[in-house]
Amino acid sequence: MTMNCEEFENASALYLYDELSGSERTDFEAHLAACESCRTRLKEVQRLHRLLTDCPRPEPTPDLLVHCRQALDEALDREELGWRSLLRAWLWNFGPAPATRAAAVLTLVVFGFGLGWTLRPRTTNLPEPASTSNQSGFNTSDLSNLRIRSINQVTPDPQSGEVRITLDAERRVTLEGSLDDPRIRQILVDTMKGYDNPGIRRDTLDALRLQTNDPSVRGALMYALLHDPNAGVRLEALKTVQHMECGPDTHQVLLDVAERDANVGVRTAAIDALVQHLQQEGMDDQVLAAFEKLATSDQDPVVRMRCLSAVRRLQGNE
Repeated sequence: MTMNCEEFENASALYLYDELSGSERTDFEAHLAACESCRTRLKEVQRLHRLLTDCPRPEPTPDLLVHCRQALDEALDREELGWRSLLRAWLWNFGPAPATRAAAVLTLVVFGFGLGWTLRPRTTNLPEPASTSNQSGFNTSDLSNLRIRSINQVTPDPQSGEVRITLDAERRVTLEGSLDDPRIRQILVDTMKGYDNPGIRRDTLDALRLQTNDPSVRGALMYALLHDPNAGVRLEALKTVQHMECGPDTHQVLLDVAERDANVGVRTAAIDALVQHLQQEGMDDQVLAAFEKLATSDQDPVVRMRCLSAVRRLQGNE
């Protein structure tokens, strides 16, 4: 069938990227040979394509890569595990019969209503949680015998250096004080290393930034950078580690992240942080050799390009 001008225009982009099938390409080129106006139009499209190809393409920032990949992972998890997906999978087992599906939906609605009624909150029967703080008589020395069940909020105050921690133990407790209090500091360090809520770990990281000269705080930040399961938390930990007083241990942690982190945005941010430190402190042959190896052998093209640029900058070629 002969291709008309509208079909030709719709297929122009596919032709430029060599995405047409054999028969479609034949029809396209037949129309191209016969139609002067479409030849002119294709030349304009080709000129625009060349201009766009020649334009420099900015690299995405590490923050953007991390947030986009994390949002994608969360969206896929919701799609895979969400109630709509479960409902579709459940209804599929009832076959295509409309009456059967309608009955299944009605059954699910009745079951859900009944379950919601059974499990609804009965606030009238629950006592109000006790709320105390060390301002109203709670002594942080009691923490040694306090069994912490969950942490609800960590709120640092960068101006005063104070930290407020709200947690559930035998009762709801709010602690206020600075990181100079070893018990408060220990709660934050333990939270950074092992608490399962990434939002709380992120807030705890903000609090720990207030005292990065303490060895236990420094160790917790490096632990988070290496081991936190959340890429966003790792990236924030990296920003803090990047501005700490540097040393061989810092170089090694940043290099480990650059070589092995699961998120390319965190890896490239670690590469940039290492370059910044080395430009200020002097060359580190181990880091330079690692960059040269990554620039030639890493599987990720973004990491290879960033390491190649890092080598050139460190050698004074950029």
